[in-house]
Amino acid sequence: MGHELAAQQTPAVLGTGPSRRSGGAGMMMLAAAKTADSRAEERGVAMPWFPDFVSAVELARQQTRAAGRADPVAQYFAALDKGDARLLEDAWPGEVVVYDPRAGEVRGHRQLSRFVSRNLSWLAGLHARTETVAGTVAGGRAVVELLAHLDRDGQQLVWPVAVVAESPDDLSVVFRTYCSQWPVDGRRHLRPPVLGPGPAHPGDVVGRYQDALAAGDTEAVLSTFAPNGYFRGPFGPHDAYHGTAELRSFYAKCFSAGGGIGLQPCAVTDDGVRCALEYNCVRWGRHDLPPQAGLGVYERGPDGLLAAARVYDDIDPPAGDS
Repeated sequence: MGHELAAQQTPAVLGTGPSRRSGGAGMMMLAAAKTADSRAEERGVAMPWFPDFVSAVELARQQTRAAGRADPVAQYFAALDKGDARLLEDAWPGEVVVYDPRAGEVRGHRQLSRFVSRNLSWLAGLHARTETVAGTVAGGRAVVELLAHLDRDGQQLVWPVAVVAESPDDLSVVFRTYCSQWPVDGRRHLRPPVLGPGPAHPGDVVGRYQDALAAGDTEAVLSTFAPNGYFRGPFGPHDAYHGTAELRSFYAKCFSAGGGIGLQPCAVTDDGVRCALEYNCVRWGRHDLPPQAGLGVYERGPDGLLAAARVYDDIDPPAGDS
């Protein structure tokens, strides 16, 4: 659900980053990430992608990895740094797959090494650095939300990015990245589905929000938000709407295409505080859309209502209805 209406700045970062939940294994992961980041900084780039991919996969694999085992994340960094395929095979004997909005599907160690190298080169030119917004972990899957800070021709940009890591076993890993490319190139890019429809559907207030969104019922949507709750779209801090009045105006405009917005659930990662929903958007108002992949994170407040909804997609609404 991409939107372009101007609004106030996003409030201070919410939630806990991965290091607050990771335990002993997470400390090993963070040490590896910091080591790799230090090496990258020596080369003049803050290396935003892979420390965050590592954070995600380490959270995901805590449930499948024995404590005290040699850290495969550190091995993986060493392999990338040295370009040694034998180290890659030792670190990830199974399969490594990345689904990226820019690069598409990246599969296997050779393609992955090329993907990392190209991203580092591209992001080095943007002086990119990241901050973690929140980490959501459940069922062998982790979702890490980030804000990437970029410098493009002297203009400071903030780019929301979410990384999903799923570790089906201790040998393999799948990464799925969700974001809009509008902040970096001024264009929307239709993102085909990454996942097919899944059996899991969000419950409680998140499910009620999805039902109200599909129905195009502004007041029902507002009833799911806390009085000081906010929605942040995929374009960054200027794409945020706070409190009942701003949310009412925003959703009324979203529903002006003759109805609600249909999101097809694909995967749900819910830790009891945040619910991350990977989806395909298939309808906007009266208009059926080519299925387009996205992710929304819905954060519950102490009262059980939504304190925040953050969306990562590049969906182009029907003409005249953004």
